[in-house]
Amino acid sequence: MVETTKKEFTFRGKTIEELKQMDIREFSKCLTSKSRRYGLRQFQEIEKFIGRAKKKAAKNKAIKTHQRDLIIVPEMIGWRISIYSGRMFVPVIITEEMLGHKFGEFAPSRSRIKHGKAGVGATKGSRAKSKK
Repeated sequence: MVETTKKEFTFRGKTIEELKQMDIREFSKCLTSKSRRYGLRQFQEIEKFIGRAKKKAAKNKAIKTHQRDLIIVPEMIGWRISIYSGRMFVPVIITEEMLGHKFGEFAPSRSRIKHGKAGVGATKGSRAKSKK
């Protein structure tokens, strides 16, 4: 029998447990340049959001937010958050792979365009047909 072992998730060489013990500013140093600058400058906003979210979670209320520019930090892993897309709240479960990304990436604000068939007169070939 072949044993299948699930590989433990690491982010920049650190395990989830190590990341959860880090401060937001320490975690920001593990991110890419743009995310790192945002994390170092706006860490107070992220901490404020985490504090409000924990209070709502303690009361068994849904965590809803309009803040699409917040970076996902290790403390948020496993949370269920509804992110506003401009029209409705999109429910998102935060996983390890989302670390360092922004909320807005997981709640698209523009719908996907689905082009249908061209109508009569829309193409040069269809103009030659009779319009009966």
